[in-house]
Amino acid sequence: MSMMGELNFLLGLQIKQTSNGTMIHQQKYVKELLKRFRMESAKPIDTPISPSTRLVMDDRSPSVEEKSYGGMIGSLLYLTASRSDIVFSVGLCARFQSKPKESHLKAVKRIFRYLKHTPDLAL
Repeated sequence: MSMMGELNFLLGLQIKQTSNGTMIHQQKYVKELLKRFRMESAKPIDTPISPSTRLVMDDRSPSVEEKSYGGMIGSLLYLTASRSDIVFSVGLCARFQSKPKESHLKAVKRIFRYLKHTPDLAL
């Protein structure tokens, strides 16, 4: 095998090699997600989930479309490969994919708002 140059992109992960070490991130993917789910103009927020958030299955709020909610969750689950800061929040929201409610969607959108605030975090 021949050397093809410096590794910059592998399996959807962006890789940046510096003298201080190697950084793995998904900044491009975060920007694409925000655009796909129309969250690019959302107000950024400091935390992925509020400590007072209580998500329950028997919520009285209106139902939302399972397919779009599932798409959001799946996209966020892929992002957790390089963003350990959202693992808990995404896992909590992923529990409600079968019958998502508006309150669950609001929690997912908060994660997107957090991503907008922190697009440059890396491993």
